[in-house]
Amino acid sequence: MADKIIKKADLPALLSRLLDHYRVYAPVRHQGMTNFEKISAADQVDLSHVNTTLSPKSLMLPQSESMFQFTSMKTVDQRGILREIEKDYSPRVIFAIRPCDAKSFQLLDLNFDTPSYRDPWWLGQRQSTTLVGLGCNQPCNTCFCTSVGSGPFSADGLDLLLIDAGDEFAIQTRTEKGKELLIKTSVESEGSEATANAVLARQESSLKAFNSTVYTENLKRHDVKALFDGDFWDELHFACINCGVCTFVCPTCWCFDIQDEVHKGNGIRLRNWDSCMFPLFTLHGSGHNPRAQKLQRLRQRFMHKLKYFVDKYDRGVACVGCGRCVQQCPVNIDIRHVFRLMNDLGA
Repeated sequence: MADKIIKKADLPALLSRLLDHYRVYAPVRHQGMTNFEKISAADQVDLSHVNTTLSPKSLMLPQSESMFQFTSMKTVDQRGILREIEKDYSPRVIFAIRPCDAKSFQLLDLNFDTPSYRDPWWLGQRQSTTLVGLGCNQPCNTCFCTSVGSGPFSADGLDLLLIDAGDEFAIQTRTEKGKELLIKTSVESEGSEATANAVLARQESSLKAFNSTVYTENLKRHDVKALFDGDFWDELHFACINCGVCTFVCPTCWCFDIQDEVHKGNGIRLRNWDSCMFPLFTLHGSGHNPRAQKLQRLRQRFMHKLKYFVDKYDRGVACVGCGRCVQQCPVNIDIRHVFRLMNDLGA
């Protein structure tokens, strides 16, 4: 049930009020793609998309993030000084994020916010961000979020959820952050029975539109070595060109590398996205590479998402069913097919 509503005609005014209080990131259409960008005006926002081309992962874990600045030992003054680079953790809003992408942040928390290690940059981004979700009235034909613990109107991980109900958006408030946002933007109109009926109709219609299903019930009970030695990897890896597109568009891939860039005695330490699909990812200093072959690298990607993660965290698979990797893979490797091969092993 929606506790608030806002007329679609009033959405630009709402976004303008948001900009008075927050840094706002929203879907923006640019050069044929829709992606999350920082906006300065309400008319920049594009809500006609189903899924953005890239996930909003980069807003929490930037593709290239400056961590420290330092002086090298060759510098006469202040030699060897290492300082953390300041970040902007002022309040911000990610507006119109899809439920699948919000769920991906919860899965990434399992790596960056743990009892033994809490990544300060990840936490800073998470704590300063209010997530305003937008339900999916019409999922892509590659979406399968309902099979992996989410759904087109799931509010898990969101502070607010907007649902398109015709001439208005129904608003579900989930957290104190969400309540605070509504107060700051003066959203006061209450939902009605008509709104509730419209929302229910949209939800039923959306669920019926799903035509992709994956099965996961056997993944946890399968023996890890039996999956690792499965003969289907020989066929799967054949087309792969190790381009890494699947990992870069994936909202739940978290691998990174740390590198130093130095110029005339001054340096910056960077955290950059990396990919298990790249040959250098596992290259040892000795020159040995335990995953030198592309079969090994492709197997590692899927074993991690659909088996190792399942066994370690008992939180389901490390996939939110957004379908981006299916859409973007240049050689048509389909993770839904891999789900079936792994889940049905021995059947």
